[in-house]
Amino acid sequence: MADSHEMTINLVVLGKAQTGKSAAGNSLLGSSDFESRLSPSCVTTRCSLGRSGRILGLIRRNGCESALRVRVLDTPSYPHSALSKEQVRDKVRAALAQHFGEEGLHLALLVLRADLPLCPDESNDTLQLIQELLGPTWKDFTAVLLTHADKAEEAGYNEETYLHSASSTLLSLLSSVQHKYIFLDNHNSFIKEERNIVLRKLLNFIQKNNYQVLLKHSKE
Repeated sequence: MADSHEMTINLVVLGKAQTGKSAAGNSLLGSSDFESRLSPSCVTTRCSLGRSGRILGLIRRNGCESALRVRVLDTPSYPHSALSKEQVRDKVRAALAQHFGEEGLHLALLVLRADLPLCPDESNDTLQLIQELLGPTWKDFTAVLLTHADKAEEAGYNEETYLHSASSTLLSLLSSVQHKYIFLDNHNSFIKEERNIVLRKLLNFIQKNNYQVLLKHSKE
């Protein structure tokens, strides 16, 4: 946090290939920092940090409006088509230490597709990675982003009916992270108002966590 009139939140996006991690990062930043496209192989091969400009109108502190800045760390898919699990884990761990080692991490965002069912064991790899990176309190610092929500909506599902029909695997996961989840559209016309709704939800998660950060990468 730079000063009393500005607040920075640090986020990392994690997930399997083609879940929309990079697109989600771009939506949160309001930019196109991260390459995002359909591909038969994993597009992202290295970690990269994106930064938003000053965002006004979302937070007030001590009776005054404060500016918000968002920093998002994009990461390679896990598992990956060209990198071993160990290589991905080491790349992400090093990037977290480099970019967030001083200020800490507010939230890890586990990216899942809302238009695909989550089956038993399917999310185990990514959850294992999150646990290795964040440690025993990972559930307090993890939220789920359900991307491609526009496709689920086209199929006739709103948030309530979607969750009513969701697999027990997904419902158990959402319960384990204290129901910190957000539905995210993946259309190209992601507008400022929609982005602000998502950022407000993330800020609410962070506020309920008492603005704690996970300083996993302090000197051991």
